Amino acid sequence: MGRLRFAIFRGSWAFGLTAAMTAIAWNCPPADAREPARQTIDIPATTLPRAIGELSREAGVSIGMDGLLPNLRTPAIHGRLTVDQALARLLAGTAYIARRVGDNAWRIESRPAASAAPPTVVDNKPRNMDDPGTIIVTATKREAPLANLPLAVSVYIPSASDAMDPASDTARVASAVDGFSATGLGPGGTACSCEVSPTARLMAKANRPWPSSSMAHAHLFGARSRSSACRRRARRGDQGPQGSLYGTGALGGTYHIVTRRPDTESFAASMTGGATLVSGGGTGLSGSAIVNLPLVRGTAALRLVGYRTDEPGWIDTGSRRNANRTRVEGARAALGVELGDRWRLDLSGLVQFLGSRDSQYVYAPGARARAGQRPEPHDNDLSHMAARLTRDGDVAVELVSGMTWHEVDDRLDATIGASQFGLANPLILSDDRQYRVLDNELRVSSDRGPIRWLVGLSHVQARQEFVVSLASDNAELLIDDDRRTTSDLALFGDVGFALAPTVSLEVGGRAFHTRVSESRLAPLREEYQRVRRTGFTPSAALSWRPRSDTLIYLRYGSAVRQGGSDINSVGQLELLKGDELQTLEAGWREQLGGGQLDAGVWYSRWDHIQSDLLESDGLIETRNAGEGRIFGADASLSLPLTGGWKLDSGASLVSARLVRNDLGIALDDRRLPVIPSYVVRAALSHDFEIGSAAASLALRLRYIGPSRLSFDPLVDRPMGKLIEGGLEAHLALDSFNLTASVENLFGEDEDSFAFGNSLRFATMRQYIPMAPRQVSVALSAIFAWGAPLATAPSRAWRLVETRDVLERQ
Repeated sequence: MGRLRFAIFRGSWAFGLTAAMTAIAWNCPPADAREPARQTIDIPATTLPRAIGELSREAGVSIGMDGLLPNLRTPAIHGRLTVDQALARLLAGTAYIARRVGDNAWRIESRPAASAAPPTVVDNKPRNMDDPGTIIVTATKREAPLANLPLAVSVYIPSASDAMDPASDTARVASAVDGFSATGLGPGGTACSCEVSPTARLMAKANRPWPSSSMAHAHLFGARSRSSACRRRARRGDQGPQGSLYGTGALGGTYHIVTRRPDTESFAASMTGGATLVSGGGTGLSGSAIVNLPLVRGTAALRLVGYRTDEPGWIDTGSRRNANRTRVEGARAALGVELGDRWRLDLSGLVQFLGSRDSQYVYAPGARARAGQRPEPHDNDLSHMAARLTRDGDVAVELVSGMTWHEVDDRLDATIGASQFGLANPLILSDDRQYRVLDNELRVSSDRGPIRWLVGLSHVQARQEFVVSLASDNAELLIDDDRRTTSDLALFGDVGFALAPTVSLEVGGRAFHTRVSESRLAPLREEYQRVRRTGFTPSAALSWRPRSDTLIYLRYGSAVRQGGSDINSVGQLELLKGDELQTLEAGWREQLGGGQLDAGVWYSRWDHIQSDLLESDGLIETRNAGEGRIFGADASLSLPLTGGWKLDSGASLVSARLVRNDLGIALDDRRLPVIPSYVVRAALSHDFEIGSAAASLALRLRYIGPSRLSFDPLVDRPMGKLIEGGLEAHLALDSFNLTASVENLFGEDEDSFAFGNSLRFATMRQYIPMAPRQVSVALSAIFAWGAPLATAPSRAWRLVETRDVLERQ
């Protein structure tokens, strides 16, 4: 159960996180039915002796050598591999090679002097997925080596604490990836900040939930889980626009959560417990458990995950200390069945319940307390079921079906700012939202031969209900009742081929037909609207590989988003124009031994921007803001240094402006909201040994440059100019892992990209301070039971170090 890698493509994000579409990438080749020696290998990042022992156990083979192996760090490997391929990955960069000495026996030997430093061979062949160390990306709906992809990609490796915590969330990813940021309202917060566009790639959006369709898709287990709004905190992207593959709404890309599949070969279990202390706030405890249980060896297995986190509060409201305390609990179950003839069926389901006791805005910059007012709890519950049927081979087939139920409930103090609705002595504003999404998709693809192709058919049915009401002690007033049903049917595909030995072309597109039906409460009566739209979103990429470790590309992408709704000046329901985004980007990717350098520039044209504004009654409405232009550049460098040190850094520069104003208000500042002018980040990590234990230290820093909050002059103010920092230490000994971390290292208290109670915002300026410095400690124990080690037949039971990295949701 190894450390996975995230590939995050520049993208936009909805849900309360600001997103880049995330695709999972890991060091593994695809299954290949023509090589029966391949099997599922799942080894964490650990030391060389432990990794060799685990490979011997999983593969049921004998691996020996004279003397002892050094405690060198080895990468995580996971996937369908031959023993030779797995050994090549583990021994890459060491002074050792593996030689097969029998049908089921290998011997590790010192690398001959003549082969210790092989001559450098310069060629321009694309990276093969079977090469050791290749990162495989799945965001394009089929596996492809990262080095071959003609689009911007960031590789994110989860930290040790994330690997041990199934309840860790997307904010961890946001802090380590360019063009990816999180809102300041905390778990499942009632506000959203910006959406990061694939282009970068930030796109402005409202800082409260909106009725319009989301700018980024959330996918769980391959099936779409949401089509609107942003108020979900993913427990755990290709950055867009990804309209040619993922359809309507994927302006900024798709955030795809991929969990580990059940292992049919061996039993494994882990337990983790942790504690968090917030400076000037409360304390919180967390716990999780993971079990992988083979039901029929080699055929069927069940995987169960459960977690609970009590996150400490740090905002005092009147006499209520640490009022914004949050509880998160959830469970996931997955059943995997190998059906034979290269077919596999995976069934999965999850539930997650999130509840915050109070909001976390204040009325003064940097404050951690506010005057007494009514509690403003937030409830956010998610259920999801999915079925995935796949067949590997020269022509791969994948059929995915998923159903999501999502409920979001907010309560706001209405004692100030609600008198205009005509209800005497109003107390509470209730904002209740329900979402239902049914997603079905069939894909057929092939990467064999000179032409790579994919074709698919998709159908999505989504229903959302928004109800806003105002209550006093003895009366209730219905303010808004908005119900929308959306149906999207699409045929999509792409094809790639070589124009010359060093030049390749990829073209794709998606033909779609969308129907939207909406009813909404208007001042005079209930209003109805229906709209249909048929369209096509193309994409194309041209790439040139002058050398095997260099890729230069030019890419065009496009996407659309359904329009939201508004009640116009005469009290009628009006459907807004949908967003249309077109992006042209150029990039350069250079493989640097064990590191990578990426650089790119892009230009985006964004028509019919949908933005949310604060109305005079204190509620949020969606408007067409006009037309925007975005120019940007970014660069990232990941580089192993000597002595176990590694540097990971990046920077982005963005100019995003409204070039046509359709808001009907004068704008002195036409910058798109919540888009920092620049962001700079750096991380330095060190792996080392303490006796027989593997240890690591990591320092993370990120500076977010200047930005603004909103187009609306009533709520706009300067944002950004803040530094985020984190420090983490990890110690692994046998099957036990200990992690300690510090977040907000410098104790910053600047305002975040969000606001709180919309009823009060026009008359009472609000601030969402950064969470105070917090210290967390976690301890985990991991156990596994599989086939006896061929090299030690007397030991049927043994403890192994594993990390279940992506048990999110």
